[in-house]
Amino acid sequence: MLNKNSAILLSSLMLVSSFASVHAADEEVNLYSARKEQLIKPLLDKFTEQTKINVNLVTGKADALLKRLTTEGKNSPADLLITTDAGRLHRAVAADVVQPVKSDVLDEAIPAHLRDPDGLWFGLSLRARPIFYVKGKVDPAELSTYEALSDPKWKKRICIRSSGNIYNQSLVASMLATSDKDEVETWAKGFVANFAQPPKGGDRDQIKAAAAGICDIAVANTYYYGGMLKSKDAKQVEAASKVAIFWPNQDGRGTHVNVSGIAMTKAAKNTDNAKLLMEFLANEESQAWYAQANDEFPVREGVAWSDSIKQWGEFKADDLSLAKLGENNADAVRLMDRARWK
Repeated sequence: MLNKNSAILLSSLMLVSSFASVHAADEEVNLYSARKEQLIKPLLDKFTEQTKINVNLVTGKADALLKRLTTEGKNSPADLLITTDAGRLHRAVAADVVQPVKSDVLDEAIPAHLRDPDGLWFGLSLRARPIFYVKGKVDPAELSTYEALSDPKWKKRICIRSSGNIYNQSLVASMLATSDKDEVETWAKGFVANFAQPPKGGDRDQIKAAAAGICDIAVANTYYYGGMLKSKDAKQVEAASKVAIFWPNQDGRGTHVNVSGIAMTKAAKNTDNAKLLMEFLANEESQAWYAQANDEFPVREGVAWSDSIKQWGEFKADDLSLAKLGENNADAVRLMDRARWK
């Protein structure tokens, strides 16, 4: 009987064989993606149309794909990995499953703080994690910074997901990059004391809870809010319509932002094609399409925002090197545990 790791390895070898037999006569590139198929497949089809290079796509949960890459090792069929959050990209680096890419095209298209300094990963789309407040219950003039959310006036008024969530870990990691550890821990304890309920669910659930009157403030990623407003589910639209965005820390470092990003695997066999796909996903057309499809901000400067995110207003984004988020992740998790952020 196969153990779990043996089964994964056998599955990967079968996948390699399948790719080789189906595309033996074709140019190809193999991609593992934590982004859902509908959010990446149209761009991949466009790439194939323009280059005649077939893209073999495997989608899955971010942590599961990284585990798969680690287990497969040099036998992995994957040439590229797309995953969410700089913290997860750092985990891929730490697991030694990715390799550096040298590309003038990528270096020119993607700002330095949104890519790994050694070329091990590159941001493809940008999301912000602002404060959402219930209209009519919170005066936005009361809001200012993430740090101010530890004020006792917000007791039992804040909803946010668990400390196990990488988005929250990266938010705290960003604070550790600019503030004293003891100060951040003091903040975290006060912040947790203001939770309206034990953390549960995803970002959409925090916005729904605010709309339902469980809390007055939620912290969530912008693209979830955008997706709710566009949803075919009337209840999601109604919930999102009850809240508005407040961009915190505008007089200081700016609102916390993060990326979904791409890396070339260490096992990559189709390196030239993989690099071409990376560069394609960073071009102006791809950046504009992705922003339109998923309510995320382009990482490439000069690309117009979609009409929907333009309505949220302009804001100052933190320009911290996102590599710091992964470097500070372990400290952030320990600090959140000490603060009893469940």
